Amino acid sequence: MTDVRGKLAELGIELPAVVAPLASYLPAVRAGDLVFTAGQLPIVNGALVATGKVGAEVSIEDAAWHARTCALNALAAVDDVVGIETVRRVVKLVGFVASAPGFTNQPQVVNGASNVLGQIFGDAGRHARSAVGVAELPRNAPVEVELIVEVGGAG
Repeated sequence: MTDVRGKLAELGIELPAVVAPLASYLPAVRAGDLVFTAGQLPIVNGALVATGKVGAEVSIEDAAWHARTCALNALAAVDDVVGIETVRRVVKLVGFVASAPGFTNQPQVVNGASNVLGQIFGDAGRHARSAVGVAELPRNAPVEVELIVEVGGAG
């Protein structure tokens, strides 16, 4: 395990507060050596920062930034359950992209989440991934991200 908090500081990234659940679920749950996060929206300081379909109201570049925000929200949920420093590797990322008709660049959008995980965790941030286009997301969000991470230590 590396000095994740040091790497976050080096990158100028501060993990946000855990986003309060929008319905009946937990932000993250540990099962053995894995932590599964709930889907995270681009919420900053308690507010959804973007709405609309990618490829229409939301550009690919903006959506990728929002996917990054979602990934950081997911890491905050992991940190709350086990401590971010216990993460051994990111196992899987699933990104959902609210897509305008004909939009097929979901992988580029979800790269916003994948890239920040690589910056933070290095090779341990490389993961399996799905980038799925959907018609609608909760609260008309443009993107949603969930993670599965492997952890070690007491957490």
